[in-house]
Amino acid sequence: MEDPPYESLGDDPMRMELALRDVVPVNPNKPYDVRDVIRLVVDRGEFFEVQELYAPNIVIGFARLDGYSIGIIANQPRHLAGCLDIDSCDKASRFIRFCDAFNIPIVNFVDVPGYLPGTAQEWGGIIRHGAKMLYAYSEATVPKLTVILRKAYGGAYLGMCSKDLGADVVLAWPQAEIAVMGAEGAANIIFRKEIQSASNPEEVRRQKIEEYREKFANPYVAARRGFVDRVIKPEETRPALIESLSMALGKREGRPKKKHGVMPV
Repeated sequence: MEDPPYESLGDDPMRMELALRDVVPVNPNKPYDVRDVIRLVVDRGEFFEVQELYAPNIVIGFARLDGYSIGIIANQPRHLAGCLDIDSCDKASRFIRFCDAFNIPIVNFVDVPGYLPGTAQEWGGIIRHGAKMLYAYSEATVPKLTVILRKAYGGAYLGMCSKDLGADVVLAWPQAEIAVMGAEGAANIIFRKEIQSASNPEEVRRQKIEEYREKFANPYVAARRGFVDRVIKPEETRPALIESLSMALGKREGRPKKKHGVMPV
């Protein structure tokens, strides 16, 4: 239960970064480097990445927020669009357990379109490996903060430390899409009959995509239902995270007295 060493780096905790508005493209199909987001948020832009060359579709490492040590887990849209696969789940699971073992708070940056599809993943046991990540998050008792940057789809959204897995605070940017799947795919399924029977299918399809995005795939719907605590502007990410961390630092969880649970291995 000992706290990690504290060291103030002299960075303003209320610093606003307007550059964050331009780092993440609004177009959900365009990639970017999530490490640019991390460096703009953490103290003095210092981010110590771990296992950089293994499963690069997820980024893990250490940094400081207002002098406090944190562990960071972030989807990397530059590789496999940020999808979760077997290797990335193993990489993240071990890191979550490491942070929990040494009482290091975990900050998650989410931009995930889902689990990587394909028979290789299915035969390799993506369900079992993905469950390791769910188990690690669920069992971790350290402060857990989540920022949804853009996409948060389906089961992968839950797997990236949603409220359901015990996140203490969930923040979302205005362009965040929290839904079962992307608006294009969802509209094709939900409104299939209306689109096919229309005199101008493409125009109706475009309208239904916008309708789905407006009604479901936005952070305000999730916030009304309690799955998101705050919708923040990108430049407010650092002060909002520091405020959330200071609130959660004294967190203590009482768990049933038992030897241990059974990990999905």
